[in-house]
Amino acid sequence: MSGAKGRIDPPVAAENVSSAGHSSAAPARERKPSGGVLKRLKSRRSQVDSRPVTEDHLRTQVGHITPEEVLGLRVATRGYLCKPEDNIFNIDFIRFKIRDLETETVLFEIAKPPHTEEDEENGEGDMSAGRFVRYQFTAAFLQLRTVGATVEFTVGTRPLNSFRMIERHYFRDHLLKSFDFDFGFCIPNSRNTCEHIYEFPQLSESLVCQMVEHPYETRSDSFYFVDNRLVMHNKADYAYNGGRH
Repeated sequence: MSGAKGRIDPPVAAENVSSAGHSSAAPARERKPSGGVLKRLKSRRSQVDSRPVTEDHLRTQVGHITPEEVLGLRVATRGYLCKPEDNIFNIDFIRFKIRDLETETVLFEIAKPPHTEEDEENGEGDMSAGRFVRYQFTAAFLQLRTVGATVEFTVGTRPLNSFRMIERHYFRDHLLKSFDFDFGFCIPNSRNTCEHIYEFPQLSESLVCQMVEHPYETRSDSFYFVDNRLVMHNKADYAYNGGRH
């Protein structure tokens, strides 16, 4: 779901899930069992993508990259379109869970270990860590229709205005789906939890077979914007063969 830079981070393996247009309605909220508020976000409504743009063009242009520009990308990026240090808001994703909304089955869950002073001393505070994830699912995942991806993240000392994520999924050079979520405003030094609602497209039987037979050729780019300016870019790839090579 659920990750530009000059190198690709070593993949973080995920066991046996991930990610749809622009709605102006306020996100639904509900109380979490542990207290606090859970935002439930639906993707913006289907929209016509911006004019086609290439990764090379975005790398050479002057100025920051906007949501409209990444919506014009037609293939997955080779590298990253911003640097880790562009995350001046210190946005840190610390927990991630995926569930099938029809059966309430949890498909995947992971939490980031707490950061310690020992990590700093050992040079383990790499800002690039976690920008690339490799997921391994079974073919049954491709039959799911609605999936919820709950993310928990913290924010640094600056407020986040118009925090937005655009996530684009590809198989080879074919765009499968584009998702577009508004987190809204986040106050400084806050911990936030929201659930993205992914409505998956219905794929043809032949395309499903190809995606299963060619692991990790399904890829995604997740672009994060604050005030319409790209501040984070994460990448992922996916296998749907149950981990068989």
